[in-house]
Amino acid sequence: MKYRRLGKTDLRVSVVGVGTWQFGGAWGKEFDLAEVKDMFAAAKERGINFIDTAECYGDHTSERLIGETVENERDQWIIATKFGHNPGSDNPPEINWRPEEVKKQLDESLSSLRTDYVDLLQFHSGADEVFVNEELWSMLNNEVKAGRVRHLGISIGSNRNIYQTDKATDINASVIQVVYNRINRAPEDEVFASCQGQDLGVLARVPLASGYLSGKYRRGDRWAEGDVRHRRKPEEIDTALAEVEEIKAKEVPDGVEMASWALAWCLMHPAVTCVIPGCKSVEQVLTNAAAVDLVTEQHPQDWRD
Repeated sequence: MKYRRLGKTDLRVSVVGVGTWQFGGAWGKEFDLAEVKDMFAAAKERGINFIDTAECYGDHTSERLIGETVENERDQWIIATKFGHNPGSDNPPEINWRPEEVKKQLDESLSSLRTDYVDLLQFHSGADEVFVNEELWSMLNNEVKAGRVRHLGISIGSNRNIYQTDKATDINASVIQVVYNRINRAPEDEVFASCQGQDLGVLARVPLASGYLSGKYRRGDRWAEGDVRHRRKPEEIDTALAEVEEIKAKEVPDGVEMASWALAWCLMHPAVTCVIPGCKSVEQVLTNAAAVDLVTEQHPQDWRD
């Protein structure tokens, strides 16, 4: 495994992490504790030390599974979670961004994760209108001072949200999370330059383009009901898969798993610190971890120009 400093923080994270939206049940599968433990054991064995989750991944379901899994080895993991959506609340959405409500969400996240601190707490895809709230960021920075949060971050909802990215240093955020993959390169336009200028860590979510870049799917394939991807239009799916087939034919080296290649492709951009792919099995954890063998720090642009 390779490790990189996460922006201006003192954290050294594995370049491949574990994304855990799937543990909340939105990807067409319910996970039991034994499955999650097996996946994290495989991740740990390969040197992965970074976990990304959120309070809204199944109303703290993902956090609870993580908490039960890593409780006795908390110091060996860097855990990032998020706030802002509070799925267990009947509040109107805008209420969930108020400082007192965010603090309640943090309380519940810490309880679910069975820990007294999180390494990274991220503003989760909120609009600029709720982002601009001095009381919110004052409260969160007080939580940093109290030690319940080590660092703050912003998971931007739009890949082109340069406003929130540019404001990161002002609110004491050290990390930007953004959708980035071979199909969606929008952050390269402005966001990455801002991150590099501010020395912000960059977490690339959806690095496999929701499975399109896994190499498992062909035009005509569809996802079953219960999977969040089922709602996509058939023509949108086929267009994306056609692009993937062309990428595989022209860019992926012979004998290399497309999923590993796609993760390494993201990591070759000098702005990107860590990719956070999801996983549904130990096999997928191992394929994700194998991406590190394709990453060459000396020539970060090799596959990109």
